[in-house]
Amino acid sequence: MVVVVWRVLTDFPAYRRLFCAQVVALAGTGLATVALALLAYDLASDRAGQVVATALTIKMLAYVGAGPLLTAALARAPRKAVLVGSDAVRALAVACLPLVDQVWQVYVLIAVLQCASAAFTPTFQAVIPELVDDRGYTGALALSRLAYDLEALASPLLAALVLLVLPFDGLFALTALGFAASALLVATTDLPVASHDARSPRRAAASWLAFASDRRLRALMALNLAVAAVTALVLVDTVVFVRSHLGGNDTGVALALACFGAGSMAVALALGALVDRFGTRALMLTGPFVVTAGAAALALGWALAPGPAVLGAGWAVLGAGCALVSAPTGRLLREAAPEGGLAGVFAAQFSLSHACFLLTYPLAGWAGGLDPVLVLGCTGVLTGACALAAVGLWRPEPVAVGRTSPVEDR
Repeated sequence: MVVVVWRVLTDFPAYRRLFCAQVVALAGTGLATVALALLAYDLASDRAGQVVATALTIKMLAYVGAGPLLTAALARAPRKAVLVGSDAVRALAVACLPLVDQVWQVYVLIAVLQCASAAFTPTFQAVIPELVDDRGYTGALALSRLAYDLEALASPLLAALVLLVLPFDGLFALTALGFAASALLVATTDLPVASHDARSPRRAAASWLAFASDRRLRALMALNLAVAAVTALVLVDTVVFVRSHLGGNDTGVALALACFGAGSMAVALALGALVDRFGTRALMLTGPFVVTAGAAALALGWALAPGPAVLGAGWAVLGAGCALVSAPTGRLLREAAPEGGLAGVFAAQFSLSHACFLLTYPLAGWAGGLDPVLVLGCTGVLTGACALAAVGLWRPEPVAVGRTSPVEDR
């Protein structure tokens, strides 16, 4: 996989520029996530979790609802104009966030920001397969996964360093610069003319129907819910756990989020060896059991001796469990995609997985005011139920005598 990834970066300069645009935009988004939590605490104090949860719910509504509508409305527009324009809108929206003094203003700007992201992401994903060959596309997917993992780890660490010398408003400024850099990289990249065949209604329908007919993809929906529950807990309630329950500061919030990213990164770096040894199915079905055990252990540790070390270790375990599900997902989608429908399956997974957050973000926001032991225990119950559902749905096919098991069921 390392050779394939290196080939993608060296042999496809247009993709390399877009990948750099993705990295700087993701880094800015990670800084904005930390800054948003701190801004919410500054405006609403103990209600910060509810504010962050509402803002992230708006984000999911934009992805699930506004995204398909914007994609259809902008289908005939030049893709470079859509990408650059989306980055420009995102930069302006983030630059305005430090100026707000009311919670409702945060919600309006977040809605604008995430609608622009909902227009950017599907367009970006549709361009990538046209910039690389078939083998290169596999490497591009691996690089994309790595970029998201690095964002989860590096952005909170970068935020912690920035907060040592600047107030949290500086994080919003750096985010705006990241989106501006992304726009510049896209504007200077030659993009191919859009292929309308790849967006045909028949292919799109087949991709969505695969999630109803394929047992692996039905199990993936349960796994998506487990990941969404844990991710919502971490993103929404970390600021409350650290500031209100542990008496920590802004840097402590960033470091706690970085622990979650570190756990995810550890799994991502070992993914190749893990898949070769255990197979995609075993890894993905293990993920929710890891987060269930981690949530239970963290609840016990918090009840006995709450502290930053306990929270950081628990967040790292939860990050590792989520990565066991998320990191191999692209491999599963490639195996389950109908002929000619790979891009459509990835798009359907994007929408359906984000739809889970419409449930988990409000729950996490409401739970922010409860006792952490109770919150962690309930999270473990939910992820445990998802784990059992996924195991029941994703059963390996019977293996005939003298034949090996199918690759996708390993």
